[in-house]
Amino acid sequence: MSNSLPGLAVCLAGAALSWLLSGLLSGTSPLLIAILLGAAWGNLLPVPSLLFTGIGVSSRTLLRAGIVLLGLQLSLSAVLGLGPGVLLLVLLSVGVTFAATLWIGKLLGISFAQRLLIASGFSICGAAAVAATETAAGAKKTEVATAVGLVVLFGTLMIPTVPFLGGLLGLPERTLGVWIGASTHEVAQVVAAGESVGSSALAVAVTVKLARVLTLAPITAGIALRMRRTKPTTGGKMPPVVPFFIVGFVGAMLLRTSDVLPQGALDLAQVLQTLLLSAAMFALGLGVHLKSLLRVGKRPVLLGLLSTLVILGVSLACSIAVS
Repeated sequence: MSNSLPGLAVCLAGAALSWLLSGLLSGTSPLLIAILLGAAWGNLLPVPSLLFTGIGVSSRTLLRAGIVLLGLQLSLSAVLGLGPGVLLLVLLSVGVTFAATLWIGKLLGISFAQRLLIASGFSICGAAAVAATETAAGAKKTEVATAVGLVVLFGTLMIPTVPFLGGLLGLPERTLGVWIGASTHEVAQVVAAGESVGSSALAVAVTVKLARVLTLAPITAGIALRMRRTKPTTGGKMPPVVPFFIVGFVGAMLLRTSDVLPQGALDLAQVLQTLLLSAAMFALGLGVHLKSLLRVGKRPVLLGLLSTLVILGVSLACSIAVS
């Protein structure tokens, strides 16, 4: 444990710095800043080997703890309050994007694990979904770094793009909020895009996005089940059907739905969740190497672009239909 402390301390310091900078840069998520800070360090300066163990703990353990706490943001009553039309929109946006990304990636000759990571990240909830499906998919570190890098790239581009396109199309604020929540990759990116439109758009965008996050548990379980059936057993340990942290995520969601926790506890949990996820994003950012992304070629980038266009198109059509 002691050999992981230096890396943990650095990642938590990176999270704290990201939080400070997000306060200075209005509308910018600490999670996004953390990824960018980590990537800047990893690409411009050498990372001391002393930090490697703690960085690994941050990108796995802290991330999973943050995902568990993310469940406390999800109230089933709030999600169900969106109505059947919006819930169908969420299922279509996630399902069509996930399936289309896998299919297009196969046509492009991209590995199955890489396709799974990109499909999860782009259809559900960005880098957190990439990391959540990493073990079940049996992915390599380079594949994880590629998927995270693509989520950062295209999700960041969507922050100004979706509100701008919504304005051009003359969408009402609520409809635009639904579109933002149903299409944008990261929760933090949804917040940034929604805030640029207005308070009512932000409220519905975040609720729709959290409904997408709700699909993380069944999709992760489904990936694990498929890998258990198709991956040959050679004495290695198979991924669990439902990872423990996903069980914790569902438990936290049910706890929030029961409405037994005081608002102060929920506020504290949200602060802790943001800190843990920011530290994890900083650690993941350290593994995003531009040279590695360039070496993987154009095909994953093209897949990321096409996956983004799919979710934008499907969610726009559904948003207009349910408005």
